[in-house]
Amino acid sequence: MNKKPKILIADDSEINRAMLSDILAPDYEVLEASDGEEAVACLDQRHSEIALVILDIVMPNMDGFEVLAVMNRNGWVNNIPVIIVSSETSSSYIDHAYQLGASEYINRPFFKVAIQHRVDSTIKLHAKQKHLENIVAEQILDKEKSNMVMVDILSHIVEFRNGESGLHVLHIRTVTEILLKQLRRTCRQYELTPARIALITNASSLHDIGKISIPEDILNKPGKLTKQEFEIVKTHSALGAQMLEGLTYYQEEELVQVARDICRWHHERYDGSGYPDGLKGDEIPISAQVVAIADVYDALTSRRVYKPAYSHEQAMCMILNGECGAFNPLLLNCLNAAGEYLKREVRVRSAGKITRDSIHTLAYDAIHSYNVSDRTLDLLEQERTKYQFYALMTKEIQFEYSYGSDVLILSEWGASHLGIKESIPHPRSSPALLRIFSKEDFSDLCERLKAAVPSSPIVSQVYRLTVRGEPRWYKAVARPIWGLDEDAPPTQIIGKFVDNEEEQSALEMLTLQARHDDLTGLLNRNYAHDEIAQRLSNLKETESGALMVLDLDTFKNVNDNYGHSYGDQMLKAFAERLKSSVRASDLVARIGGDEFLLYMEYKESVEKLVERIFHTVSGTYGGFEVSVSIGVALAPQNGTVYEELFLCADQALYACKQDGRNRWRFYDGSMRGILSSHSQMPSGAAAEEESV
Repeated sequence: MNKKPKILIADDSEINRAMLSDILAPDYEVLEASDGEEAVACLDQRHSEIALVILDIVMPNMDGFEVLAVMNRNGWVNNIPVIIVSSETSSSYIDHAYQLGASEYINRPFFKVAIQHRVDSTIKLHAKQKHLENIVAEQILDKEKSNMVMVDILSHIVEFRNGESGLHVLHIRTVTEILLKQLRRTCRQYELTPARIALITNASSLHDIGKISIPEDILNKPGKLTKQEFEIVKTHSALGAQMLEGLTYYQEEELVQVARDICRWHHERYDGSGYPDGLKGDEIPISAQVVAIADVYDALTSRRVYKPAYSHEQAMCMILNGECGAFNPLLLNCLNAAGEYLKREVRVRSAGKITRDSIHTLAYDAIHSYNVSDRTLDLLEQERTKYQFYALMTKEIQFEYSYGSDVLILSEWGASHLGIKESIPHPRSSPALLRIFSKEDFSDLCERLKAAVPSSPIVSQVYRLTVRGEPRWYKAVARPIWGLDEDAPPTQIIGKFVDNEEEQSALEMLTLQARHDDLTGLLNRNYAHDEIAQRLSNLKETESGALMVLDLDTFKNVNDNYGHSYGDQMLKAFAERLKSSVRASDLVARIGGDEFLLYMEYKESVEKLVERIFHTVSGTYGGFEVSVSIGVALAPQNGTVYEELFLCADQALYACKQDGRNRWRFYDGSMRGILSSHSQMPSGAAAEEESV
């Protein structure tokens, strides 16, 4: 009986190892390693027995890249294919894995059929390659020679500035290979042997090397190119061909010749409308025709500085309908036939860590498809239980939102607490949600999230929610989640609402206390200063403002004869009477001792207003007769800023004191400098001295 091939699974997550083991155990003997060091130790002892390594990237002690590096140093990677199965979605991770020799890269969450197919295909392909090495040595040598030529070519052009990304080149290679293989299956018109297809696919990587000679400001221009700029860009095809023609070596190599044809003619069109030579039909080499379609497809489905990315479906329609120029009908048929396969192969999927939804999905698939072990089911149940327990214990309204489906998912406790369903389609128009979260606040949160960027993704703001009829303050903390391309819009939003009623109420109380005088409850001097300054800056041309400084003439005698407790009661009574004499929109403040401040805006006679206030606050307080002096300054006549008006009002107040108190006066020019002899005293101090 044949022994099962051995597969090594290296992943620090037990649940991931368990799920992969369940999928592969029927056909393979599975070895497990919980980190990179264990994986290397296993390979060191049993590398001759292992048929495949399934490797995670992020692991403790030694990560997946380091394992690949060790495999390269020891020559193991040449004999053991490696499949990366990881949650990491950064292109730098993927590119580096391939550079180190990985055969495949699979994103999580993974599925049974995909894993089985990739593992089976990779092992069989590797075995077939080894078999071909023994029976077709000359072909392998030719292929290795082509690879060496490619390395030398790339070394030759590395001194130039290349405008295309590695991902773009990878897409071109992928689409080119798929179309050539489909064309080979469709017709025998072109001599497309496997070796020829590999040659053209490799050469396609160089299709745009001419762009390294195009100014960067033109290549990266976000708007539409001018006619002159477009003519400059069009020269890149001829420039790329000239670069290859200028190579000192390898001029007779087929790879160089094919790459030269692709560089020069991949912008030609089947009807002769392309450039630089206006070739028509099969005057254009089939290699350049295929790369032309691949280039257009990737340009449409990728984000550029001048446009967003179109979907696969949109790109297919545009190409097949002739919106991007005329192409060989045979190639269009190949593109249409291979469309779905092409979409799967080209798309770079993003995948996150295990979430609640993926747990449910994986659990369902496991039960119905995987025939998983009790160990895997137990680990999945533990993850689900932990998630629910933490969500319940935190007493937070947790949520997830998907832009693609436009569905808001609430945590079980959060939905129950709010009294609504866990799943809310189209939340912006949900009556149930908008009864809880006002449309204005909802829009504010959406705008804040829209403005978030990967370098600063966290959004935090306090909102008023109506929970079961009771308005309460909640703090929202949320962040967008981006896919592989962080320049593209986010795909999801995650976040939570935390009850913030006590903290917000305490904050409001502290704010209120900071703004008001402890004894009288009126505004304090500093806050009144800021508010009046703000109002003066916004004063309309048709309006005027009056700032009044009020002083109790004989208040010192009250304190001396009746004590400070009685004096405090009188100040409180005076403050109440002053506040009742003005409108709610007027500003009333205590600025110290027995001095008060009043600011109001008016359109009619201000004399009548001042006279009414004077008579309202004057009179008897608890059997004690109190007189009041009031100095008044007007805006804009006496000034347009707070400091100017206050000084004028204070001088007017002192003029009242000199005239015998118990009166009110408007500031006029004769009062200028009246306080000069008291310039070392605080504002209003001279009047207090006079009362003594």
